[in-house]
Amino acid sequence: MSQQPTIHLFGVPLDLGAGRRGVDMGPSALRIAGLGDRLGALGYDVLDGGDVPTPNPETRSPGDPRQKYVADIGEVCTLLFERVLAALDAGGLPLVLGGDHSVAAGSVSASAAHWRRQDAATGLVWVDAHGDINTPQTSTSGNVHGMPLAALLGEEPAALSSIGGFVPKVRPEHTVLVGVRNLDEQEKAAIRRSRVHVFTMKEIDRLGIATVASRAIELASAGTNGIHVSFDVDVCDPSIAPGVGTPVRGGLNYREAHFFMETVSDSGLLRALDIVEVNPVLDVRNSTAALGVELALSALGKAIL
Repeated sequence: MSQQPTIHLFGVPLDLGAGRRGVDMGPSALRIAGLGDRLGALGYDVLDGGDVPTPNPETRSPGDPRQKYVADIGEVCTLLFERVLAALDAGGLPLVLGGDHSVAAGSVSASAAHWRRQDAATGLVWVDAHGDINTPQTSTSGNVHGMPLAALLGEEPAALSSIGGFVPKVRPEHTVLVGVRNLDEQEKAAIRRSRVHVFTMKEIDRLGIATVASRAIELASAGTNGIHVSFDVDVCDPSIAPGVGTPVRGGLNYREAHFFMETVSDSGLLRALDIVEVNPVLDVRNSTAALGVELALSALGKAIL
């Protein structure tokens, strides 16, 4: 029996929050890339909890154009919340496979609820090309995958922020954005108002990934019981991660992405991990899913030597 925590895998084939179809196939692509077997080879016991039931856009109305499909997304995230919370309560380490980034409203809420019961806070490291801190009032697209961090920090959109019955899920002083490089003007203002810690790609260029990774983990873990890492694969440059819904040039290169995850592993502070926004429709021979698997393995202890 492994001395490491059991990994609880949860797929969330959700693309209601995205502007392009395809990320609903992300969990399958990550599994096909060998995630479960390769975690087992690292010595982990792995429990694959299957996929959270998720509707597709063809069977639903988008509803409010400022927050499309938000009620359905909230229901999916609530189901995920319950499953992730049970895994944490059992002493496991949840690994959530997206799906679009709105799934983090469920997974991070579960981390927050679990540690809240123990009078402890949750540190959140949000690794993403985008801020995901828009609200229905500021979003120019109405796509909810641009809103989950706003919900975790505050009250909007209410269908996501209300999960678990308490607000907020995370405090700005315990929240760190890493790798952002594509923000609209209202989102820039929202990030400044939020007072979260931010390391843009400019800071990574200037300081180097080693300094940024160490500092991000230090900030998120200070005064908390560990960190939840929510990793959007679009933080990586499209040259290594073509299969994402919203690619933006100038992202993390292969070694920067791995170094970040290796630093997470070295910290011993990882309590839950999301790998989201893999879009097989736009991928090349499942290379982005393969990268997602490799990055998850780095975060969970796979080392060069």
